Amino acid sequence: MTTLKPALTRTLVQVSADPPVRLLTAQAGDPGGRVLLVIHGGPDWDHTYLRDPLTGLGGPAGGFRVVFADLRGCGGSTRGLPTPAYTPDAAVADLLALLDVLGAGQVDVLGFSYGGVLAQRLVLAAPGQVRRLVIASSSMLPVPSGAYADWPEAAAILDSQPPPAWQGTPEPTPDLVRADAVVAASVHVWRAAGRAEYLRRMDDVRFSADWARAFVAGALPPALLDGAPARLAATGLPILLLQGRQDLCFPAVLAEQAAAAIPAARAVILDEAGHMAHIDQPQQWLAAVAAFLSR
Repeated sequence: MTTLKPALTRTLVQVSADPPVRLLTAQAGDPGGRVLLVIHGGPDWDHTYLRDPLTGLGGPAGGFRVVFADLRGCGGSTRGLPTPAYTPDAAVADLLALLDVLGAGQVDVLGFSYGGVLAQRLVLAAPGQVRRLVIASSSMLPVPSGAYADWPEAAAILDSQPPPAWQGTPEPTPDLVRADAVVAASVHVWRAAGRAEYLRRMDDVRFSADWARAFVAGALPPALLDGAPARLAATGLPILLLQGRQDLCFPAVLAEQAAAAIPAARAVILDEAGHMAHIDQPQQWLAAVAAFLSR
């Protein structure tokens, strides 16, 4: 185990024997505290862009054991697996195995963007393992075509974006995935003042292209679940849908619609915040997460 800084340690955890998979995990906070599992998005990113402000929950005031995990094929976890090994179900199985190895018991889960869809799948695969669920900058519902057509400012930003470069090649590379993330700064971060911080975090992300290759090969199954609101409502699990009002990837109205369909769910929509709401409005974002998990 290597110490990154006083409050953050990382290790590789074996979660699968066939194929052999080890997940890089970084943990912050009280080793005996309640576990918060954080599932990053991308998916060809790593967890580092979510550390701030979430490591704050591991401080004395939070009391959590915050567990960040790089998905298979991402960051410091096992990469270079056969293309069919990259599926949402395989990623969820890895995370459940990780919790078992850590002896975590019942946990809270926060899934961000693509990780928010994986978090939904994890709950349905092992509903008794999760105490509370945060779905951040993600969706339970498909994004309709023309979702931003009646919002000229958003439509102009989206129209100015080139198509992802990695989708235009039969062999995506980490450099292409990184370049697309950098180009998308104005899509991901609403406040111009926050874009420098976003780009700084992109410098720290160890990008991969394993999931992109599976997508280009037509081997990546859809992650979004059919009938997710009804299926999650049936679990009775408390759910927070945390979204930026100006999210240009998943419209905030979808979070509000999903919350209205789930008695135990609530939506918190942050103004002046985009897809990376934790960068646009870090204090408000963390306060919403902390208040929900403290119950």
